[in-house]
Amino acid sequence: MQKNGKLYILPSALGETDATLFSEHYKKIVFELTVFIVENVRTARRFLRSVGYTKNFDDIIFLEIDKHQKILDWTAYLKENFAGKDTGLLSEAGTPGIADPGAEIIRRAHRQNVQVVPLIGPSSILLALSASGLNGQSFCFNGYLPIEKPDRTKKIKALEALSFKEYQTQIFIETPYRNNQLLSDLLNACDPNTEICVAANLTIDKEYIKTKPVLEWRKSPPDIHKQPTVFLMLK
Repeated sequence: MQKNGKLYILPSALGETDATLFSEHYKKIVFELTVFIVENVRTARRFLRSVGYTKNFDDIIFLEIDKHQKILDWTAYLKENFAGKDTGLLSEAGTPGIADPGAEIIRRAHRQNVQVVPLIGPSSILLALSASGLNGQSFCFNGYLPIEKPDRTKKIKALEALSFKEYQTQIFIETPYRNNQLLSDLLNACDPNTEICVAANLTIDKEYIKTKPVLEWRKSPPDIHKQPTVFLMLK
């Protein structure tokens, strides 16, 4: 009986950066792969070349995740694994499976007896938490907050209350062009003593990481419009 190929979890760069973030072990495995599950073929190719991948892309299989299709046959992305080939699951930025559509593919891999092998690389969420100085023993990633202002304010207050009750760091993200509005809502909704960390442009030029109480942020909020940012809160 043919053995299934492995599914390698391949973190990618958080922005335009060099290959020094990725270990020789990472590159050794990636350079041998000929099948990749990706969100966008063009950006996947660009990243692979940036870490030194030299194979002819005409000979490579790219299985692109169609995020616009409501119902996907997630198991179909593992077809090359079932044929015995190792496959790399490559995120657009950071680590696959975390705020990323690849999580469902990983779940199906476990169900189908495909070995899942995570490789070391950047995760904006963990980098932000480690640099924030906030509670790293208990934390929760909440993804995106509601878009509508009343709903978002209600959610912010609920997360602040939970943070106080559990002494738990609350982590969330936003579409970059709405960053300034989210920060404004945080500063208006939260207690002056609640600590907020703004972690923008992680690992790339103009990296900005700062933790201050809301009262201090109100004096000089940063302009983080269209800058990839992770927000952290601790009451």
